[in-house]
Amino acid sequence: MPLRFVTTNDGKVREARDYLAGITDVEQFDYDYAEIQSDDLAEIAARGAREAFEAAGGEDPVIVDDAGLFVDGLGGFPGPYSAYVEGTLGVERVWELAEDLDDRSASFRCVVAYADESQVTTFRGAVPGTIVAPRGDGGFGYDPIFEHDGETFAEMATAEKNDLSHRGRALEKLANWLADA
Repeated sequence: MPLRFVTTNDGKVREARDYLAGITDVEQFDYDYAEIQSDDLAEIAARGAREAFEAAGGEDPVIVDDAGLFVDGLGGFPGPYSAYVEGTLGVERVWELAEDLDDRSASFRCVVAYADESQVTTFRGAVPGTIVAPRGDGGFGYDPIFEHDGETFAEMATAEKNDLSHRGRALEKLANWLADA
């Protein structure tokens, strides 16, 4: 039975297929679930997964992911509101907010929620880093201001970044869980 990934992002689907190869087939499911407002990525992803499972007919399991950039010196901001903040303030403004902080440590975090007829289970992934002045031409979103081990995500090759990915770390936990089931 296939696993439906609720996303419109083809790159996320490719990443999921890589991590789940040999365990299950991954199909893209374009469904616009109602995203609740919460400070908890797991709560957002779990609610979306349950809703999407029902909308998909309640037979094939689904996964939903929610992710964000959490800046420690800003109390975790923008966190689960990262996409909204990027679209309204922009990445440069987030750097400006963090520039004078004593603590610019941060993390990219992701929760993948799996839903089937009997359960919703969540899997977390995170990558630690530091907020820095924008550097690099690759990646997207907050990649130019997120540094991990001396390089921003925007300076890394796509394959290198994907190997470190917070989503990949959550998908790896899902893959191990499915393999053990």
